[in-house]
Amino acid sequence: MKASELTQTISALVTQKVPTFLWGAPGIGKSSIVKQIANEKEIGFIDLRLSLMDPTDLKGIPFYDKESHTALWAPPAFLPSSGEGILFLDELNAAPPSVQASAYQLILDRKVGEYNLPDGWAIVAAGNREGDRGVTYRMPAPLANRFVHFEMEVDVDDWRLWAYKKALDTRIISYISYKSEHLFTFDAKSETKSFATPRSWEYVDSIFKSEIPANLLLNAISGAVGKEVAVGFLSFAKVMERLPDINAILQSGEGEYPQAIDVLYALSAGLVSGVLRDVSTLDNVLRYTLELKPEFAVMVVQDLQRNGLSMEHAKAYKSWVQKFLYLLD
Repeated sequence: MKASELTQTISALVTQKVPTFLWGAPGIGKSSIVKQIANEKEIGFIDLRLSLMDPTDLKGIPFYDKESHTALWAPPAFLPSSGEGILFLDELNAAPPSVQASAYQLILDRKVGEYNLPDGWAIVAAGNREGDRGVTYRMPAPLANRFVHFEMEVDVDDWRLWAYKKALDTRIISYISYKSEHLFTFDAKSETKSFATPRSWEYVDSIFKSEIPANLLLNAISGAVGKEVAVGFLSFAKVMERLPDINAILQSGEGEYPQAIDVLYALSAGLVSGVLRDVSTLDNVLRYTLELKPEFAVMVVQDLQRNGLSMEHAKAYKSWVQKFLYLLD
């Protein structure tokens, strides 16, 4: 399932307190989806990395109770004590079997040792697949049967929507629009340390926003997404030098019309980013796209609509629909 579908599905199951398990390759945003759900519901979020824990970290430490003359377990402070939220058990299948056994009781009975999970908290777990070059342990069947399982796939349209919302560098969005296969280049059979994922492209955005000298950019970006992808990306980034004046288009609706495909991808991303920053430029962009290559005119409008922008009020929208209706879904 793609990210947008998983967000809706897991959100509904969290409301019903149904334990869910999210599988997927490294770096594709599994934990980000769960945190986003918690933020949208305005509830708590606790991220437990079980691969870094010992069994006693979940169960707590035993102590002697003088009054009852028994041993009791002091529950860990990081577990929730009240309210509502999502308890996210990340890297569950990377945890040693003894830790998984402690988690099993928490998932099955919503308790472990003397601790009881509050009624308002839902459990969501995540992990990499066994063939993803990560450290994993086979999950026991009784534990696996306690979850509803989903596998996350990388979807370029979903990623572009997210990238616009996060205001990632326009060059990155343009490049992935142009060469979508470079969004995710992970190969479980390869020993390469760096590879492109949605997470590593976010690192590239941070690299651009840092003060790394231009002559060191290739090495820095290669460290995030791999040498081959970095070379292709930086070559594509030079396309920005051939763009028409995007600010002039945003302000007047007039400008040159490039013909090169790579330039058109960069131009489209630039126009979308510009309108999302200043919605008052929408009408100008719609008028400009009336003479743009049809597939790119539609790309601009669909990207804006996916970002929740209503355009029925724009003066040029009626003319735009009349011209490109045959290309719309």
